[in-house]
Amino acid sequence: MSHAAAAASPEAAPVRGGLVRDFTASIVVFLVAMPLCMGIAIASGVPPEKGLVTGIIGGIVVGLLAGSPLQVSGPAAGLAVIVFEFVRDNGLSALGPVLLVAGLIQLVAGVARLGGVFRAISPAVVHGMLAGIGALIVVGQFHILFDAKPMSNGLANLSMIPARVLGLSPFDWRASEMALMLGLVTIVGMIGWEKLKPKALALVPGALIGVIAATVLAAVLGLPVARIAVPDSLSAAFAVPGGAFLDPLMAKPALLVSAVAIAFIASAETLLSAAAVDRMHNGVRTDYNKELRAQGVGNLLCGMVGALPMTGVIVRSSANVQAGAQSRWSAVLHGVWILGFVALLPWLLREVPMAALGGVLVVTGWKLVSLKHVKHLFANYGPLPAAIWAVTFALVVSTDLLTGVLVGMALSLVELLPHVKHLNLGVHAQEHEDATRVELKGAATFLRLTKLNAVLEDLPADRRVHLDLGRVKAIDHTTAETLGEWLARRRQQGNAVTVSGPEPILRAVPHTA
Repeated sequence: MSHAAAAASPEAAPVRGGLVRDFTASIVVFLVAMPLCMGIAIASGVPPEKGLVTGIIGGIVVGLLAGSPLQVSGPAAGLAVIVFEFVRDNGLSALGPVLLVAGLIQLVAGVARLGGVFRAISPAVVHGMLAGIGALIVVGQFHILFDAKPMSNGLANLSMIPARVLGLSPFDWRASEMALMLGLVTIVGMIGWEKLKPKALALVPGALIGVIAATVLAAVLGLPVARIAVPDSLSAAFAVPGGAFLDPLMAKPALLVSAVAIAFIASAETLLSAAAVDRMHNGVRTDYNKELRAQGVGNLLCGMVGALPMTGVIVRSSANVQAGAQSRWSAVLHGVWILGFVALLPWLLREVPMAALGGVLVVTGWKLVSLKHVKHLFANYGPLPAAIWAVTFALVVSTDLLTGVLVGMALSLVELLPHVKHLNLGVHAQEHEDATRVELKGAATFLRLTKLNAVLEDLPADRRVHLDLGRVKAIDHTTAETLGEWLARRRQQGNAVTVSGPEPILRAVPHTA
């Protein structure tokens, strides 16, 4: 075959088209990621370049290894609070070794094929945790809008808000008033752009518009406000581990608890994000154990160079899918663009006001405080899951992240009490002439969700499925949500699924009709 004929072959065009779409999607994700990487670093109490380094590793390294090809990894708002408290109490030097251990835990968990275990965490706990984190980010970044430092905890930040507002003077414009103006310009720019943006520019992120507007305004008016500090040399952003690297762990073994907490929360957020990304496209499904291993490698490297922890992040991942990404190369390229920008244009980053990044994080945190999840839980599953959400949320805000999550998970066990004698779940798949029949027998709870997921995801993609719930004695909200998501995804791919069973069970599972 000649070169011209090869270029014109039907196989070559989809490959070229896919590479072009990955290239354009990577630019969109890069524009979304830049302000978030820096803003989350500031919210975590570390220099902004630490977030950029995590974005680079998450894009290039984890992008190449990921089990979820269209998911984008980087610093996550969900870990900002726990990192802020850790750095406040133990210093930045202790973060590296702890993060290295957290990465090793994730890597071992992936090798041990424990990815499915994290997917069995109650949605009420996860969304309650994210809402609590969002609230803490909002009240913490509120002070950044005034060019002031956040307080030591969420309740202190909340109690200081009235004094901060009452301290404003409409007649004496000091740095705090100017910074607040820039923060509000960022927030209004983000929200206004999302509501009014023209279709031709639909992929341009609101965060970028808000930050550019505030940066240009600050530069034109020459406002004396705090701006982000970025080192002249990219190498200065990467800390090289020395001989005393592990000393914080040796001096204070209790730090290992923080490593376990970071590994647990990062893994749960990553795998939940991956499941959400799978619902957005019809391409390759996530290999959860491979994704967990990739995240472990990424966090291990972030620990070695003193960067922030990473997770798979839904905002950047959804932007990736919506921009038309076809493969993992979009995520990899977005990491390359961050690397190039930080290496070649650090002076431009130094023009960005701190208050602008505070505005980005206020909007980001507010989106995490989504009441639609608790309303959905209450309407579909009753008061107990809604109460789990509320308790998790309240404890994350008033105490700390780990306490909120552990208490929420403990409360999830209450759902098992009425069925403690019948907790076993049988899952049987049988091939029939016209369909694959999957029968569930027993109590469908999160205790057997890993087993159920393994069977459902192993079903042939091109066969009609009959899901028989006739012998299910009870179902908890975690399993019901998982089954509903599986049904929606299967039907979205054009595969026929019929569901049978008693009315109370069918009513609990979304998308059974």
